[in-house]
Amino acid sequence: MEFRFFYHFGNYLLMLKGMFSRPENMKMYWKQFMQQCVDIGVGSFGIVFIISLFMGGVTTLQTAYQLVNPIIPKSTIAQVVRDTIILEFAPTLTSIVLAGVVGSKIASELGNMRVSEQIDALEIMGINTKGYLILPKILAAVLMIPVLVMIAGFLGVWGGKEAGVLSGIISPDEFLQGLRQDFRAYNVFFALAKSYTFGFIISSVSAYYGYNVRGGALEIGKASTTAVVVSCVLVLFMDYALTAILL
Repeated sequence: MEFRFFYHFGNYLLMLKGMFSRPENMKMYWKQFMQQCVDIGVGSFGIVFIISLFMGGVTTLQTAYQLVNPIIPKSTIAQVVRDTIILEFAPTLTSIVLAGVVGSKIASELGNMRVSEQIDALEIMGINTKGYLILPKILAAVLMIPVLVMIAGFLGVWGGKEAGVLSGIISPDEFLQGLRQDFRAYNVFFALAKSYTFGFIISSVSAYYGYNVRGGALEIGKASTTAVVVSCVLVLFMDYALTAILL
């Protein structure tokens, strides 16, 4: 088991090292990068939108259910919702969902190219396939996943506000008061630091398993599943590590 871990970890580092080389055609690299930004950012917006709204609404209802003491001001509900979504739900939960959406897509796309020998054909043409196929995906994920996390944070807070107002738990003025109360800008930096790290993990791990597929269609499915599972585990591990270091 240990030798298998070091084998995959060593190949993973070699893959990252092989990505960095002088581009053969900068226009093609740029086109590939922009295409990946559209696939990752725009393609994942719908699921992020739905999850964020319900995530904020559920957080507001559960927080109000627990704070039934009349001594505690209702503005505290908004404060708890704000910090919970910014610090944990928006970066971590969104990244876990994107690991399934984006990660499986990257792994299956590269796996299909490997099985159909498209990658071998590009290498015969003298193209650095790691730089041409993998690097744009990683750069696009590192750029777009933090954007999706910021959108998820905003939508989560807004969804929490709407859920609280529509259910009669809290008034709009009380919710806005709680949002402004004891706000720390460092929490936003912390959320972005996690989102950049998670974006790199999701894209690079998924690309590794997809790029190294051997076999046929069955192996592509196994590689996609493994990529999602490993990405989720690493996201949760780094979530704990970054929390312990930065907070």
